[in-house]
Amino acid sequence: MSTNQAAFVRSAIIEASPAPALESGVISWLRKNLFATPKDTALTIISLLILAWLVPPAIQWLFIDAAWTGGGRGVCATISQGGSQPEGWSGACWAFVNAKFDQFVYGRYPLEERWRPAIVGILFVLFLVPMLIPKVPYKGLNAILLFIALPIIATILLPGGWFGIIYVETALWGGLMVTLALSFVGIAVSLPLGILLALGRRSDMPVIKMLCTVFIEMVRGVPLITVLFMASVMLPLFLPQGVTFDKFLRALIGVSLFASAYMAEVVRGGLQAIPKGQYEGADSLGLSYWQKMGLIVLPQALKLVIPGIVNTFIGLFKDTSLVSIIGMFDLLGIVRLNFTDTNWATAVTPLTGLIFAGFVFWLFCFGMSRYSGFMERLLDKSQR
Repeated sequence: MSTNQAAFVRSAIIEASPAPALESGVISWLRKNLFATPKDTALTIISLLILAWLVPPAIQWLFIDAAWTGGGRGVCATISQGGSQPEGWSGACWAFVNAKFDQFVYGRYPLEERWRPAIVGILFVLFLVPMLIPKVPYKGLNAILLFIALPIIATILLPGGWFGIIYVETALWGGLMVTLALSFVGIAVSLPLGILLALGRRSDMPVIKMLCTVFIEMVRGVPLITVLFMASVMLPLFLPQGVTFDKFLRALIGVSLFASAYMAEVVRGGLQAIPKGQYEGADSLGLSYWQKMGLIVLPQALKLVIPGIVNTFIGLFKDTSLVSIIGMFDLLGIVRLNFTDTNWATAVTPLTGLIFAGFVFWLFCFGMSRYSGFMERLLDKSQR
């Protein structure tokens, strides 16, 4: 530029131009995510056709032609009057779920004593929700209430036999109550025990390392059904005469030990992902082993393996249905048990009950998955 040419400097910033019409909004999202390439377009069209074929009949069967109220199989065995279903076809039998809902929640727990698990359930929600919300204060007190006070209250109320409360044998327990009890105890025990097993497997002490490795590999090498069968049938054979354990307690121990072995490997993966410099930095500060692990290493390792931890929790929650092998009835077991009720024996009753049980399992598992994602995003922001 010549010395005689005048230079111009703006005194104000140019206002932002609006985005092109095809680069924002619903049309842009559809074009980028569903119709970006000929292959994506073909897959989208095929998916829409499949949904158009499956969804309307499903809605028709689940809701429109469904029987919602009634007192017996007659309301669920009627032929659809809408004309959209084949001859002899009836909708979902939600009247069966409505009539058996209390059993699906409490099992065969005595009707007049169901206030006891109801109180435990309410306390569980009241103690758990504040624990899950990061901004709620007094987490230490909350943890004491949830992991110490609640189990003591549940031990007193659920089986009874204390302070004049009628004893209810665990053989009568069932439904969602058993599923949640097994899951809560299994989760509460497996995480700290799994951390200890993972640390033990990485220990420099040969005996500790060998014991932890043998336990983890033995438990992971057999299915949960085998563990439950051993805890329920084989364990009493090795106990002194007259000594026995409650069947529900055996299931709790078996499920907790089984989950802890898998949890140990998840945590060990997180420990191996921590750079060696973190260990060396903690040692240079003069921290003891437990200070190094508790303050430096474990917080980082557990953050890295949140998806794996929650995946183990979800698997544990679903695997509680296997307690039917030892004669206990969780949610799925009590639903299947009610299929034998001749008063509700129809062609659609089993499918409706299984859909209800599946939806409940999905609801809890999906909730754990979403909370896991929330915690991952929260911890990522806190590290920025």
